[in-house]
Amino acid sequence: MITLLGVGHVFAISDKVKEIIRQSGPEVVCLELDLQRYQALLSKQKSATVPLQYRLLAHFQKRMADKFGTEAGDEMLAAASAAGEIGAKLALIDMDAPHVFARLWKRMTMREKLSLMVGAFTGLFLSKEKVEEEIEKYAGHEDEYLALLGEGYPSIKQVLIDDRNKFMADRLREISTKHNNVFAVIGDGHIPGLLEQLRPLEVKAIRLRDVRIGEPGIMTKAEFSSTYFYDQH
Repeated sequence: MITLLGVGHVFAISDKVKEIIRQSGPEVVCLELDLQRYQALLSKQKSATVPLQYRLLAHFQKRMADKFGTEAGDEMLAAASAAGEIGAKLALIDMDAPHVFARLWKRMTMREKLSLMVGAFTGLFLSKEKVEEEIEKYAGHEDEYLALLGEGYPSIKQVLIDDRNKFMADRLREISTKHNNVFAVIGDGHIPGLLEQLRPLEVKAIRLRDVRIGEPGIMTKAEFSSTYFYDQH
């Protein structure tokens, strides 16, 4: 069994993440992080080797997290803490961030780069209410939003979403060959792609909206296949 927990990096859901993991009692808790990003979260520092694009994204996430009274990445640290509490192993299943962003920047067209920069700047001034409104629109219409992303930013969708989904699915597939109960904490936008990639394994998905309203028992089943394991213990 693989359980996917969809999270948002700017929302105050750390306690709920811990509670869900404790109730699930997994053998392995997987995080949508690479080693460098995990260590940066632990030290609350940003590595100088991380590309400018990633630092801009991290700055945007921090600004949004401040509006929700939390810190970006707290849900990942909470998941790691919960893994330690229940004696589960910890696995980092995401691609190397500097490599991903270097490849993305090389692949993006000038139009995509300019549009991304303008969008990131505009996003700094979004209100909490506007973010909440967009989340409500997103819930239940994930495929439509990903399709729109692909139309406006084809390189971003391919490199940041599709390629990483395949990479993380391969890791989860390998891990599940060695462990019966695997739990993955990932950005909610990755869930549709991972559900598709992990066929025909048995998978449960807990969506971000259900976590935020306090009803994480609402799950969607899909069938999966397993992953490559990086043991942090």
